[in-house]
Amino acid sequence: MVRMTDVADAAGVSAMTVSNVINGRPGVGAETRLRVLRTISRLGYQVNHAARHLRAGRTGAVGLIVPDIDRPYYAQLASRLAKGVEKSGLHLVVERTGGDAERELEAISFGRLRMYDGVVISPLRVAAADLDQLRFETPVVFIGERPVPATFDHVMMDNVGGARQATEHLLRTGSRRVAIIGGRHDDHVDDMPSLRTRGYRQAHAELGVDVDEQLVVEVESFDPGSAFQVVKQLHETGVGFDGVFALTDAAAMGVLRALADLGVAVPRDVQVIGFDNGNETEFLVPRLSSVEPGNDTMADRVLELLQRRVGASGDENETPDALTTVVTARLELRETTR
Repeated sequence: MVRMTDVADAAGVSAMTVSNVINGRPGVGAETRLRVLRTISRLGYQVNHAARHLRAGRTGAVGLIVPDIDRPYYAQLASRLAKGVEKSGLHLVVERTGGDAERELEAISFGRLRMYDGVVISPLRVAAADLDQLRFETPVVFIGERPVPATFDHVMMDNVGGARQATEHLLRTGSRRVAIIGGRHDDHVDDMPSLRTRGYRQAHAELGVDVDEQLVVEVESFDPGSAFQVVKQLHETGVGFDGVFALTDAAAMGVLRALADLGVAVPRDVQVIGFDNGNETEFLVPRLSSVEPGNDTMADRVLELLQRRVGASGDENETPDALTTVVTARLELRETTR
């Protein structure tokens, strides 16, 4: 078995230099770093991460538990978090719950949490009362809109404020019949569609524009196909609209496709705004205006909260207080709005 000292001898450097290269530490020249990496590759040296983390009382992994992995938002969140944890020499493991309450609880059970040094979870169904009964030894950060006990770190986007900004822009630029794709008629629960519907209604109230409840359109899922179908149905039933606020960028894609098929010009006839400001928005035709919920800021904040808890784990006297962070949203205007 090739040892670190073997790599050091073959590369003509110290074992400490090899260790610095492996762990990405500064202070090693580019030429030396390249020589060490080539020597590692040539000799087939492999770092025993498992042994290293066991000695340190760590697993070397951070868990990301989300409802779905095919939604662009969660895929891009995973990418952002992976880049962050990799800087600390860790790996990101993604688990999918399907938005099922039992699977969410199972994912944060004691046995499962022991697999990770820290966990980030976006719950959709598990109740705050259930979470209140749990005691975690593993650092956990919650993301998303679902209420969680004040004893947990929680990072949220400003769903109400972002939706209000989007709807207000549509109304201020001439739209008077704004459809909300994915909205809720009963918006008294704290989930994503209800919160964004509240922002939609607030903008109408503030500008003195009545909401036509026919334009509050619920969908089975926030994917392009569902949005495509409901826009076609609005057209077929004669419900007119001159603006669309889609609750996700994915839904907005379906809206744009439906409008194109119907021969409706965007933004001349109908303006469209999505939510999430995903990577794909820049490459749609036309480029999609979207609510930027602070994606990078959220990922950075999640990592900060995890790191402060991982650093304090095992020391009850230094357990930090739980923090709730609401990240500010802003509107990114492109070609689908005036």
